[in-house]
Amino acid sequence: MNFEELAAERFSVRKFEPKHLEQAVIDRILACGHIAPTGCNNQPQRILVLNTDEALEKLKKCTVCHFNAPTAMLVCYNKDESWVRKYDGALSAPVDAAIVTTLMMLAAQSLGVGSCWVMHFDPAAMRTAFHIPENCEPLALLVMGYADKDYAPIEMHEKVRPMEETVFYDSF
Repeated sequence: MNFEELAAERFSVRKFEPKHLEQAVIDRILACGHIAPTGCNNQPQRILVLNTDEALEKLKKCTVCHFNAPTAMLVCYNKDESWVRKYDGALSAPVDAAIVTTLMMLAAQSLGVGSCWVMHFDPAAMRTAFHIPENCEPLALLVMGYADKDYAPIEMHEKVRPMEETVFYDSF
């Protein structure tokens, strides 16, 4: 499958088989996130893998959008390791972590693993439940697993705005 097909076939999965991902599959997904480009190659991402029943029970107290996924990865970034744009102080770390998350989401798809990018979670609850240090900021939660055999993309998955409304050349 080429990249365009992979990107087109990926959709947010919200119903999973009750089977944790195998460590070899997790390792391959993490390897793709590990090689993601980051500002000045600072690699500020920190990834918490949740692949036990106990960890997932804690996760359920931090978000209603867990979809009973058998595996999850919380992508955080270390604020102290971010590249900083000098003229306005903007951090690259949130973007870096988003790139890492995207590559892991696509890697999962390429391995037959469904995922859903979740931002609806309580960062303070995550911090407490998983002992996340203050310098690490939770950014994205990837809930994942093997999609239930009867699950299909929701209707709005196919709805995309015309490219002319989102892409511009030379000026807006």
